[in-house]
Amino acid sequence: MTGAETLVRALADRAELADLVARHSLWIDEGRYDETDRLFTEDAVVKSPRGEAHGIKALIELVSAHHVYARTLHNKSNLVIEIDGETATVRAHDIAVFVIDDKTEAVAAGIHHYRARRTEDGWRFDRLEITPVALTEALNRAL
Repeated sequence: MTGAETLVRALADRAELADLVARHSLWIDEGRYDETDRLFTEDAVVKSPRGEAHGIKALIELVSAHHVYARTLHNKSNLVIEIDGETATVRAHDIAVFVIDDKTEAVAAGIHHYRARRTEDGWRFDRLEITPVALTEALNRAL
């Protein structure tokens, strides 16, 4: 590849990985579990404060069992993307609001460490580790 082609490929990869992170937020906030295979490989390993899952089926079970809020809103930022051939890592800050009910909510912050690999269908996460930073008790809602 020429230098220009290499640059275009690197930028396209970075854009696809950033989009994958954004779609991960939508996946969890909107319960788009039927799209799990568009985000994760079949053999993905996910570790979070709520447990560990190996594979898509176990991941959906883990999220469904523990994400029982009326609504959530995840916001990821400060993406640091490192690409090494057919694999990549992405580090992202995540701030999430958990609407518990009409009167209470909680706020959490964490760091998401993704690992991805290029598949024939595009980039997919094969590993995610969530490191918690902060979590509030239930807070009274003003809105």
